[in-house]
Amino acid sequence: MNPEFQLEAGSGGSLKGARIVVAMSGGVDSSVVAALAAASGAETIGVTLQLYDHGAAVGRKGACCAGQDIRDARAVADRLGIAHYVFDYESRFRDSVIADFADEYAAGRTPIPCVRCNQGVKFTDLFGIARDLGADCLATGHYVRRVLGTNGRPELHRAADPARDQSYFLFATTGDQLAYLRFPLGAMPKPRVREIAAELGLGVAAKPDSQDICFVPDGDYAGIVKKLRPEAAEEGDVIGLDGRVLGRHRGLIHFTVGQRRGIEIGGSPEPLYVIRLEPDTKRLIVGPRRALAVSAAILDDINWIGEGHEGPITAKVRSLAKPVAARFEGGTVHFDQPEYGVAPGQAAVLYAGDRVLGGGWIRETVAAELSVAA
Repeated sequence: MNPEFQLEAGSGGSLKGARIVVAMSGGVDSSVVAALAAASGAETIGVTLQLYDHGAAVGRKGACCAGQDIRDARAVADRLGIAHYVFDYESRFRDSVIADFADEYAAGRTPIPCVRCNQGVKFTDLFGIARDLGADCLATGHYVRRVLGTNGRPELHRAADPARDQSYFLFATTGDQLAYLRFPLGAMPKPRVREIAAELGLGVAAKPDSQDICFVPDGDYAGIVKKLRPEAAEEGDVIGLDGRVLGRHRGLIHFTVGQRRGIEIGGSPEPLYVIRLEPDTKRLIVGPRRALAVSAAILDDINWIGEGHEGPITAKVRSLAKPVAARFEGGTVHFDQPEYGVAPGQAAVLYAGDRVLGGGWIRETVAAELSVAA
């Protein structure tokens, strides 16, 4: 079996006769995946979804799926001598990802559009395209590992390079999707990926990685939300935990649970943090850090791919957070120790060691039994 694409290989390890579709965003990661697929002997087809094309994003590198990035993907495909197709999914992306992003912020939650994109256009729609093209698998540049379990079924695991691991963003991957997906970079460190690109003369070898949400090229999340949901930018009261009005805020879209900067309320004996957002009344509830402690998170839209697992688990409630010991019962994650900065709208992802068991969207949190008196 070919170790990178986990397909049955012929003589000499060649995948001749196989067909691999590669999701090409125009970045170095997906470009190297295309190169590895082509080198395997398989017929390789690059597919790029044009997801947006507006403003500064058109010429911006390091995003994905727009303007210069599409041209970069095409140039790599030409260099490798593989077919490359671009599909216009701009309206679907706008309706299913950008609009949801604005709705979540307007509702006082903290969205993760990258997961919504993976759930929708990137996996669901790309799957359809790849199957229509008769591909044996769909390969992406994500840094996660697909590991065959003892029962022969594929499992989703963290990347070998912890600094690059993207498993948090892929918790919603289903078992059927995992059977078809391949992640050739999961065992590689990022420097090696760039080395391969340079060795092959790919023009994207030194291209910067994307740091922001792709459709927010200047990092101004509030600006996008204000444009689509202007009511979310209206001012309101800043309220202490004792119910006192402490001041005014410039719009809930500028805040998320756990945030300290930007509250601009002086005279408090302790630093103030955002504890809760109340969009119906436009109130921003603030308090000391200890008021952020939660004992549990109630989840919606749970995806479970941890069949057969019995034993301890850990939970991760933010992409950059460390997994913490927890229990998962009846759709609720119970933390062994109080957890901080758990925001509705984010995801709670569950692990057993390096294996992703699944996760869900945080609907609400349960405050820890701690005093919040100032």
